[in-house]
Amino acid sequence: MKDAIYPLILAAVATMSTAAFSFAATDWTDFSGDVLILGEFHDNPDHHAEQAKAARIIVPNAVVFEMLTPAEASALADTPRNLGDMTEATEGFHWTNIEDYADILAASAVIIGAALPREDMRAAFSDGAAQTFGPDADTFGLAEPLSEDEQAARELGQFDAHCEAMPLEMMGGMVEAQRLRDAAFARTVLTAIDTYGAPVMLITGNGHARLDWGVPAYFARVRPDLDVTSIGQGERQEPPEGVFSWTLNGAASPDRGDPCAVFTQ
Repeated sequence: MKDAIYPLILAAVATMSTAAFSFAATDWTDFSGDVLILGEFHDNPDHHAEQAKAARIIVPNAVVFEMLTPAEASALADTPRNLGDMTEATEGFHWTNIEDYADILAASAVIIGAALPREDMRAAFSDGAAQTFGPDADTFGLAEPLSEDEQAARELGQFDAHCEAMPLEMMGGMVEAQRLRDAAFARTVLTAIDTYGAPVMLITGNGHARLDWGVPAYFARVRPDLDVTSIGQGERQEPPEGVFSWTLNGAASPDRGDPCAVFTQ
């Protein structure tokens, strides 16, 4: 089965547009697909503004958020769709900078949360994504090991993302947790399509949006009939790491200081 799915993924990559656009040049009026994945750096206000712009033009039937739990999303169902009410309604939610998403939330007719419980992430780390995901693990390919090259690349990526502050030997668990989240986000989007119809938008980090091993790879396996567009958003004219349908690279970069300082305090 694994050998059968790789041609689907490679075909999607081979036929993608390689263009990169500045934020000022984007025009979402031509979008006509089933799923739009809009990646981001979580703390970049330009990325959030672009997502809100896309939602207002495309008017998706539902918007799935990595940043919200299902319970948090349900709590927003009757919140008036304006910036002030959304900012107030999200106070105390689990995502650190959730107030930065108030505009895209206000632009979303139906809000769906895809965040997983911490205990599920810990279980995937220790027991693997397949056991934690449940009965559909085989369908989503989680029971199959990654290729040696992909496993090594992803472990090194996690090692770098955690500032090399954790042993490299622990990164296999991090990869399993990432696989769980990607598959779970895909499953949530598929449920949204079945419930509300296409198009559905997914708001998530660039790592989850990449075509080669993120959420789109699970669509290619489970629902290859879907028309999926996945956008990576970069900064300072540099594209994000990974493969995408196309990228937006015109955003400025916020002052983040030293992201590794937290590991040395």
